[in-house]
Amino acid sequence: MQIGYKLAAEAFGPAELVRQAVLAEQAGFDFVEISDHYHPWLDNQGHSPFAWTVLGGIAAKTSRIGLATGVTCPTVRYHPAIVAQAAATLALLSDGRFVLGVGSGERLNEHVVGVGFPDAVSTRHEMLREALEIIRLLWSGGYRSYDGKHLRLEDARVFDLPEELPLIAVAASGGASTRIAAELGDGLFANEDKPEIVRQYRDAGGDGPCYAEVPMAWAPDERTAAKAALDTSRWAVTGWKVMSELPNPVNFDAATSTVREEDILAKFACGTDPARYVEVAQQFVDAGFDRLVMQNAGPDPDGFIDFYQRELAGRIAGLKPGGDRA
Repeated sequence: MQIGYKLAAEAFGPAELVRQAVLAEQAGFDFVEISDHYHPWLDNQGHSPFAWTVLGGIAAKTSRIGLATGVTCPTVRYHPAIVAQAAATLALLSDGRFVLGVGSGERLNEHVVGVGFPDAVSTRHEMLREALEIIRLLWSGGYRSYDGKHLRLEDARVFDLPEELPLIAVAASGGASTRIAAELGDGLFANEDKPEIVRQYRDAGGDGPCYAEVPMAWAPDERTAAKAALDTSRWAVTGWKVMSELPNPVNFDAATSTVREEDILAKFACGTDPARYVEVAQQFVDAGFDRLVMQNAGPDPDGFIDFYQRELAGRIAGLKPGGDRA
């Protein structure tokens, strides 16, 4: 079991994200994972810096903690050749501490370059498969070309490659995407505690680590925490089919106008009771995930990191499937 800290790039500026990563390393987290967005989910979150620049700053300011994207879409806003180069460079700068998390993307971020974001999920999966093939091809060294149904590569070479290539964790939510993760990835990434996601990944031959984001909101009392999560993170209760389709923060604001504090409390661990945090994390462990990302939607990141270090670290790291704690 490894425990990560989510760097919410939609909620904080670049310097603050680097500061939180340094604090997470000091608190004993195994890795930090950063969202790779062009827009925030909601306007009142107020931020969306370039994740790859932030990761370079974190690599320079830390020495032990792992780094991961959660997740990058390598098909529209970025060409996979650029992702292959960026990931290889970051692996070198971080001395092998980087994990490349990839997925089929959200319209929220990908439509901005004006070439269109496919309506059909099957097309997005085809593009993701081709992107991973291109990344793997470039990471094998030499000049490479690729002529796919959706993506092309012409006589390209990544010159700076690490001796040990980054692990690729592929975001999945169903059968088609779990097969891509098993066939072309080294691990699985998800944001739902559904056992069938891990089971389908394993059935398809996947044997790598399984990453999942665990919803939390720390504040000195439960209602303050739930109100903060409702204000900035209510999109998290909508599910992937909504999260992947809406084009702008104003659409997420409208789509989540009926979400209540009670909905947040049902999904998030809120407040200061360690037992509730363990309960929510246990659901992901029972579903088969072994890389848990603490996703704090509360108003005080420093307070949450301190709470994690004092109250949660040993309890969550020791969780076993079925509730059998170490």
